[in-house]
Amino acid sequence: MVEIKTPEQIAKMREAGLVVARIHEACRAAAVPGATTKDLDDIARKVLAEHGAKSNFLGYGGFPATICTSVNDVVVHGIPDTTTVLRDGDIISIDAGAVIEGWHGDAALTVFVGGGHAPELLELSRVTEESMWAGIAAVKQGNRLVDISKAIEGYIRRQPRPSGGKYGIIQDYGGHGIGSEMHMDPHLLNYVDRKRGRGPRLVPGFCIAIEPMVSLGTPRTHVLADEWTVKTDDGSWSSHWEHSVALTEEGPLVLTAFDGGRAKLAEYGITTAPDPCAGS
Repeated sequence: MVEIKTPEQIAKMREAGLVVARIHEACRAAAVPGATTKDLDDIARKVLAEHGAKSNFLGYGGFPATICTSVNDVVVHGIPDTTTVLRDGDIISIDAGAVIEGWHGDAALTVFVGGGHAPELLELSRVTEESMWAGIAAVKQGNRLVDISKAIEGYIRRQPRPSGGKYGIIQDYGGHGIGSEMHMDPHLLNYVDRKRGRGPRLVPGFCIAIEPMVSLGTPRTHVLADEWTVKTDDGSWSSHWEHSVALTEEGPLVLTAFDGGRAKLAEYGITTAPDPCAGS
């Protein structure tokens, strides 16, 4: 069953989403050579406390931290610690969430640590982020869930890699419904699987976390002994981007973007819904 939200519930999700955006803003600034991933987790805890929000990651299925910090060939679910020290040239996915009055926000971004990154890595992150926005642009009344998957995969497949070959669209992980829980139906693949059918129709009140994960090599992954950390099988580096999105009667609203997605969606000719937290 897909949970359909009221405008009032979406407004609460927007509040949570703005806290997530503030976590990302603070962690991006702190992701410098010499910082540990635990340093970033401490910053996220502080931002949550400052805004009266709770973590939806801490304790989820036993997860021991406030955010996920996934460095280089770690795709998702990396656990912050004091021994993982960021180095010049690293890339890191920072996945964060927040809960306000029982309503959830969830988003991720890829951050470049220091400088001197190869064009291949810069393009990997760009392709991953832009595929996310292509998926967000497909959040329209009358579309089906598969239309989001089709938009994400189609964008990635059309992009040439600077060194040749194809990007790996991670197979075992994807987006998800979000609302009164962090992970809900429906599961969103970042590629089209015809065996799954077209999925539910998108209607006002539908909320989804869209999160493509793309590698420079294989789409296949494995989980480490900590039962959380997901790495690519071939050690290729990966990028991860995510936003939570609500579909309203007036159009889409990107709940975890400061501007509600207005600037990026304008590139697609899409007007975003009014922001219930405008001015906050």
